Amino acid sequence: MRHSIRRGLVAASLVSATALALAACAGSGSSSDSGGDSDDFDPLTSIRLQLQWLPQAQFAGYYVALDQGYFKEEGFDDVEIVPSGGDIIPQDALVGGDVDFAVAWVPKVLGTLEATGAELTDIAQVFQDSGTLQVAWADSGIESVADFEGKRIGSWGFGNEWEIFAAMADEGLDSSTVSITTQDFSMNALLDGDVDAAQAMTYNEWAQLLETVDPETGQLYQPDDFNVISYADTSGAMLQDALWADTERLENDPAYADAAVRFLKAVVKGWVFARDNPEEAASITYDAAINAEAAFPVGPVHQLWQMNEVNKLIWTGGDFGVVDADAWDQTVAGALKAKNQDGLELITQEPAESAYSNDYIEEALAALEEDGVEVSGTYTPIEVTLTEGGK
Repeated sequence: MRHSIRRGLVAASLVSATALALAACAGSGSSSDSGGDSDDFDPLTSIRLQLQWLPQAQFAGYYVALDQGYFKEEGFDDVEIVPSGGDIIPQDALVGGDVDFAVAWVPKVLGTLEATGAELTDIAQVFQDSGTLQVAWADSGIESVADFEGKRIGSWGFGNEWEIFAAMADEGLDSSTVSITTQDFSMNALLDGDVDAAQAMTYNEWAQLLETVDPETGQLYQPDDFNVISYADTSGAMLQDALWADTERLENDPAYADAAVRFLKAVVKGWVFARDNPEEAASITYDAAINAEAAFPVGPVHQLWQMNEVNKLIWTGGDFGVVDADAWDQTVAGALKAKNQDGLELITQEPAESAYSNDYIEEALAALEEDGVEVSGTYTPIEVTLTEGGK
């Protein structure tokens, strides 16, 4: 039996900006066939899951499922979690057959699908809310998206910028006036004055900022030092971490469709554990991170903050992983409306109906509920006190 975490040196891009700018395809709210009528197949016992970034609590549920033996309980003896940090684009790895399932943001995949003509299906929408922020200094005069015109707006690029432009488009703002400045995966661009507002995730870069010492006070920066714009509060919010599967395999290979349901059962159990045991889940993920060749940042306090914030994005009251049709439609509408600073579009047409399906996650949830697993509800946050460097 082999439970492994592939290690690889990672850089920093998740999707080709050009492909995304011309991109998209995915679908509306329908679901795909759960894999054919025949039960005459040999169940898959080996799977590979592609992450979209380095080992961190953003992906805690998968590492927990590995650590706690949930994949083995569902009949998988060989499970490989493949991290990325830009050297691997998750949806490309899935389309290419290098992995069986992948974690990726919905708008990025929609862009890739339209650009390439490939077909993938969102089989579980893990994050129900957007965790993206734009952070400016408290005295910057930037208090909302309406203040973006003419400003230097930081973004990691590679598809992460589309929430910015979707939010601007919704307010009728001129995106050509914005100077998008590529920032690294830290808050140095804001701290050094290279941008007027920096991009951050609630569970990562925002914490990095609050783990930094203010040279004027000798103390850690405080939330009141900044103006924080949450895209979850705008119509530019887009669905983020989703689990993707190969559409054709789902429709034509009953063994793969069966594996998709079993895989989701293990994943749900992993995320339920992370919901109910955030400290232990953060510790499991921290262990995975420090044993990987690259992970940034990996401090245990930072990982606990991240676990706490990620749970907030997942457990919002409904059933785990079910694609909300309204949120999907908002994501598609934003992707269709958004134009970047160069006038390029993410997608130009509605995605295929097969772009998402609730069939597989609903089958997995029904089976787990029969076993007494609580697969819905909200998360009760814990208190996490940040420390310098998250150590």
